[in-house]
Amino acid sequence: MENRKPVEPPHPAQDVTEHVGYRLKRSAAALRGAMDKALREHGLTVPQYACLELLDQQPGLSNAELARGTFVTRQSMNVVLRGLQEADLISRPATPDHGRALPAHLTTDGSHRLDAARSAVYAIERRMIDAIPPRRLAALLADLDRMTAALGG
Repeated sequence: MENRKPVEPPHPAQDVTEHVGYRLKRSAAALRGAMDKALREHGLTVPQYACLELLDQQPGLSNAELARGTFVTRQSMNVVLRGLQEADLISRPATPDHGRALPAHLTTDGSHRLDAARSAVYAIERRMIDAIPPRRLAALLADLDRMTAALGG
């Protein structure tokens, strides 16, 4: 067996569970689990919900724009959009007006489903936020943004 050179950790930590990346992943997994459970009651997945949120804010986004905004591949977004369209929650033209993009829009049913699901998701976020002192929220958000930027995101 070859001798292994120790690698210096980025900050003092007893084990991997004390690393920032581990804690972020654990928080993200807890958020995803809570959202999955809450959204299931509204007949939605997390990517479907995220897509509806984006379309509510920016009607007419393309598949590629929605994929980027929801952190899924374009292929996965195609599946998401087909499901939302079959459920009559979004509408898209059969053929593009120009180029290849098929802009998506919320239907009335989509807006109603989003409103109901949004209440459940916001309640989850409220639970997370209530776990930290209010005076630290702005700093936490700024720190998360700086970490994202440091990784090129």
